[in-house]
Amino acid sequence: MTNNLHGKNIIAGELKDGGTEGARAENPATREQLEPKFIHATESEVQQAAEQAKEAQQELLGLGPAHRAGLLRRMAEEILALGDPLIERCHLETALPEGRLVSERSRTANQLRLFADLLEEGSWVDARIDTAIPDRTPTPRPDLRRMLIPLGPVAVFCASNFPLAFSVAGGDTASALAAGCPVIVKAHGSHPGTAELVAAAVNRAMAAEKMPPGIFSLLHGPGKTVGIQLVTHPLIKAVGFTGSRHAGRALFDAAASRPEPIPVYAEMGSINPVFLLPGALRDRGMEIAGGLSASATLGGGQFCTNPGLVVGLDSEELDAFVRQAGLLFQEAAVETMLNTRIHRAYQEGSNKLKAVKGVEVSAEAIGVSEVDGNQGRPTLFTSDGQTFLGNPLLREEVFGPSSLVIRARSREELLRIAATLKGHLSASIHGSEQDLQEYSDLAALLQRNVGRLIFNGFPTGVEVCTAMNHGGPYPASTDSHFTSVGTAAIYRFSRPACFQGFPDHALAPELQDENPLGILRQIDGRYTRDPISG
Repeated sequence: MTNNLHGKNIIAGELKDGGTEGARAENPATREQLEPKFIHATESEVQQAAEQAKEAQQELLGLGPAHRAGLLRRMAEEILALGDPLIERCHLETALPEGRLVSERSRTANQLRLFADLLEEGSWVDARIDTAIPDRTPTPRPDLRRMLIPLGPVAVFCASNFPLAFSVAGGDTASALAAGCPVIVKAHGSHPGTAELVAAAVNRAMAAEKMPPGIFSLLHGPGKTVGIQLVTHPLIKAVGFTGSRHAGRALFDAAASRPEPIPVYAEMGSINPVFLLPGALRDRGMEIAGGLSASATLGGGQFCTNPGLVVGLDSEELDAFVRQAGLLFQEAAVETMLNTRIHRAYQEGSNKLKAVKGVEVSAEAIGVSEVDGNQGRPTLFTSDGQTFLGNPLLREEVFGPSSLVIRARSREELLRIAATLKGHLSASIHGSEQDLQEYSDLAALLQRNVGRLIFNGFPTGVEVCTAMNHGGPYPASTDSHFTSVGTAAIYRFSRPACFQGFPDHALAPELQDENPLGILRQIDGRYTRDPISG
């Protein structure tokens, strides 16, 4: 199947290659250029994709939630049916282990099905009805009915580190389609072949479910050109992005500068601080060291939830923890990173830490040399609280398999460190129940600046479910009200609309008196699935 890749853009089910510029993917393990060349979308092709999406919007909405659920389920089936060729091509383009990719493919299918379940249940639209009170004095109350409706065409940017679950048919696409929004995907230059294969599966699902072809397009090209053209196109109404702060902020600024600004839901990573309290270090410090090493080096450390900062009180127990963690970092597998750019950035970030006075390298993984290409060396750094508080560089993410352990001199210094932290996706507290009581102010500090607070665990392994929150205050994301993982992600691509005085037959089924979909609604302030009685 991978031998049949065409390298063209896919616009509303049709192959387009009007441009001449293009690029090949590179195998990060060997630096071999992979065939074919993927043609960059032209400005007219971006325009065509946007126009097709706008034309398909109303038809998609008219098909109803059950049809959208059917599409999502068929997409999951078609992606799984791609079989080994998808995994093989994805491995060539990312160097991610095939076992990891098989797991990620399952996650991709499962989250599509999760949104299908959400649509079939239907209550996510948050229907609210206040029935008319015509005889109210001094003024009558009109009949008012409110629900969530789709924003419009959405631009989705594929992520480098999740070529399946955060890419062509990943969480952003699944949640946007579930909300009733057409999607235009900007493929990532590191895994365009993977993108093409998944896009073909999406198109087969759309054809099988008789969906309007304009609801999905795939475009190739640089973010600085094709990406900005998408974000600034007047027909695009929202953006989903997972990646670096630099790229996410560029998209955010471009969207804000439009005559009609639009939301950019950018998840941009963080250092995900881990706090080690005295009771936890005393009772299970060695166990926590093992958990830290496994979490920090998992997947070459290339997760936005990588625990990049560890803070504990200077003590013999913390010394023992650092020694044990250092041994495990030395023994950790040295993995090929996703691409040359990410590997270079990791090296530069590590070198900046090494150059800071007061920062020491406690351990580095063995068995890697400078000629080993894009391999990232797991590294454990240590420093003290005074150095950390005096150097903002130590609060910046180093994307890769490293962690920085900070020795705080006192409880007060530990809390000052927590107070200086910017927005993060997560923070973890390891402690006993007594620790948690004695450091309740720490938990209060952290929850103001993170999207997910973890007790006695590590941030990697983000569960896809209804209660998950994957986001956080800036700079972790551009809007802390929302999540990019879990069913609540659908709310990014919807908005409330209120209908006053409409006859029943002219309303959406979700707002009709009989409640034909059987969803949970708020009627005159009370939640119920009952119809409105005459």
